[in-house]
Order: sequence, then structure tokens, then C-alpha cells
Amino acid sequence: MIKNRDTCNYTNPMNFNSHPNKVMKIYILILPLVLCSLIVSADYESKSLTIVAASDLKYAMDEIVDNFKFNYPDTEIKVILGSSGNFYRQITKEAPFDIFFSADIFYPEQLHAAGLTISNIKLYAIGRIVIWSSSADTRSLAIDTLKLDSVHRIAIANPKHAPYGKRAQEFLEHVNLMKELQGKLVYGENISQAAHFAYSGTAQAGIIALSLALSQQMQEKGSYWLIPEEFHKPLEQGFVLLKRAKNKPVVQQFSEYMASKEARDILDRYGFTLPAK
Repeated sequence: MIKNRDTCNYTNPMNFNSHPNKVMKIYILILPLVLCSLIVSADYESKSLTIVAASDLKYAMDEIVDNFKFNYPDTEIKVILGSSGNFYRQITKEAPFDIFFSADIFYPEQLHAAGLTISNIKLYAIGRIVIWSSSADTRSLAIDTLKLDSVHRIAIANPKHAPYGKRAQEFLEHVNLMKELQGKLVYGENISQAAHFAYSGTAQAGIIALSLALSQQMQEKGSYWLIPEEFHKPLEQGFVLLKRAKNKPVVQQFSEYMASKEARDILDRYGFTLPAK
């Protein structure tokens, strides 16, 4: 015969109301773990840094970050490379970035005007563009490299959102070659992709950043010709600290490091013109 549960020695293990002491013990055990997890998470967040940067900084930023982490070994740094215009649009939609390094100071200025920054804009470099090719001697041919019958495609960054693409377009217009070469142009999403098109042979030449042409792999495979700076508008490059970084001391530390001799020497080595301190 089944006994009545009211008189049976039966307890539902999930009925915490019948075991207030057990509930309290569990709470006491869990609370320190939760608090510890929150402290660790907050500590990690305060020492983590997300940088978005124009892709002309690919090699220079790698070295800068490595040197910075040598001085601040507990810092976690994530670097995302791309086109300045695309990053600008993402930041206006509250993307979770801490510092924005733009290839055109225009974009940080717009973010600052919109109240999306916690610092003034800092000019960190002036960029330069070059004609690069693995199949032609650009050093002797210069602009004529682009007119060669063997050059079927010329890679540039998309001028709609990449400052280096805009300057490449300005250069072609300045030398009256834009219409003549329009059919040869292939567009990279950013200047790093345009350089890859030229390096891989997808394009036989490219109008790319000097900072990328100076990398070891591109110097070993091809040659470049430096485009005179008066042939296009200056590539004034600026960075700015974003609102998300408000309570992160490491962001300010990285900003200050960018003004150090060590960081400036790296930028100089990759062909950037440095502003006066």
C-alpha cells in the first residue's frame, strides 16, 4: 500500500523552502566565487585594450604593440586593421573600441565633434604613397610603370572609404591618367588588401602605402617609386581615445607611449613623416 505523502518521510530535494539552512550555506559558498569572478573580470577589462587602426600601420603597429607589452606585460591588446572610413561608421554605432588610429585625421575630428571621444585628436604621422610592382622596375620607369602593356591591373584602396585610395585617385587625376587607366583599376577594401593584390600578382602594379612597401617581404619581391607629396593632398594621420576607454588607465598609457622616442622611431623606419613634438 502506498503511504500518504503527508505522513511519509519524504523530502523534495529541490524544495529549498524546506531547507533554509542549506540555502544559506549554498549562498555563502557561491557568493565569494561570484565576487571573485567579478573582480577578475573587472581587472582584465581595465588592462585590456582594443585598437582599431588603418591598415597602413600593419607592420609598424605590430612592433609598437610588442614594445609596449614589454613595458606593460599584464596588458591584453587586440589590434583590428581595416579602412578608416569603415571604422568611423562602426564607432558612430557604438562599436566596442578603445583607440582609433585613422589614416585621415578627418574621421577622428568628426568623432570628436560628435562627442564620441575622451581626448583631443593627436596627429601621429604623415603617410606617403608609392607605385609598387613585382614585374617592372618602378625606380626607373616611375609613372610610366602604370602605362605598360604588361600591367593589366593596378591595385588601389577603395577611395569611397579608404584615405589611401582617395590619395591614389588624386594622384592619377593630378597626372591626367585617371580616365586612361580607369579600366585597369582594381579596388581593395583597404590599403593592405590593395597591397596584397599587387604582391600576389592579382594586379601587376599597385598604388600603395610606403609603410607597406618598406616591409621586408615586399622589398624582397618588388620595387617602388615614391610619389611626390605635392601630387596629392597630405595624408595627415591622427588617433583619438574613444568614450569606451574612459575608465581604462592602460589606454592613456598607450596614448602617451605613442609620443615616445621608441614609438616614433618605429614609425620613422616605416616611412612615416613625423610631426614635431
